[in-house]
Amino acid sequence: MNKQLIDYAAQAEILIEALPYMLKYDETTVVVKYGGNAMGDIEAAIDFAQDVVMLKQSGLNPIVVHGGGPQIGKMLERLNIKSEFKNGLRVTDEATIEVVEMILAGTINKQIVSWINHVGGKAVGLCGKDGNMVMAKKIEKYDDKGNLIDLGFVGDPEFVNREVLDSIIKSDLIPVIAPVATSKSGASYNVNADTFAGAIAGAMQAKRLLLLTDVVGVLDANKQLLSDLTVSQTKLLMEQGVITGGMIPKVETCFYALDKGVEGVVILDGKVPHAVIIELFTEHGAGTIIKKG
Repeated sequence: MNKQLIDYAAQAEILIEALPYMLKYDETTVVVKYGGNAMGDIEAAIDFAQDVVMLKQSGLNPIVVHGGGPQIGKMLERLNIKSEFKNGLRVTDEATIEVVEMILAGTINKQIVSWINHVGGKAVGLCGKDGNMVMAKKIEKYDDKGNLIDLGFVGDPEFVNREVLDSIIKSDLIPVIAPVATSKSGASYNVNADTFAGAIAGAMQAKRLLLLTDVVGVLDANKQLLSDLTVSQTKLLMEQGVITGGMIPKVETCFYALDKGVEGVVILDGKVPHAVIIELFTEHGAGTIIKKG
């Protein structure tokens, strides 16, 4: 057998091994949150786009929600607009919300749409304001003394209207959504992308919510990856101080999405080539999956 046939046979074996997982997810919804920190070079972006297109072509209904914190920060710096964070959230005044909407619903959203279209998909760019898809309310955060922190135009999802997304996923289109929402008064709100993705996944009763970030997943006290966790196990790790810092809001998003009906939430490194496919279509996965229990 020549080398080319051997290579083809190896590729066929990979597809055969993936088939049971493709059938498992057939006609289910998977929400993929593509974090700003996971957005690497163009090669990594194309890998991600190829994964999303393969999901659609394999019978899944992928929905992409993206962040863009680092990109927003760079633009604010270029425009000499002062930006600060409180309790891990960007304080968003009137000048900042204009930049947030421009970068998220404009530049980044259209870049991702272009990548997906470039590799053979049919993506459409949206934000939470389109069709009143996501209604938000002003977020309420308190400091250690119980004082209310004014974060400006930063919101929490209050309601998700499925109508727009239900129409899109029945077609050949792949929705790519920026986490900008509207309020009952018509104001624009900047929503944390993890929280936004959790709200979308919950409303769509997604089988999986994948949170692509710049870490491999949840680590134990010895810095080893924990591949499977329940909610109760995760909360215990938080109490023990094993889960700290930026991982806390991510696991809290997991709890929220699971409570809304998502079957499982995965935290994984979006910079790993084809991380989405590895997670969904292979036995071992690529990150940490959290389920109820």
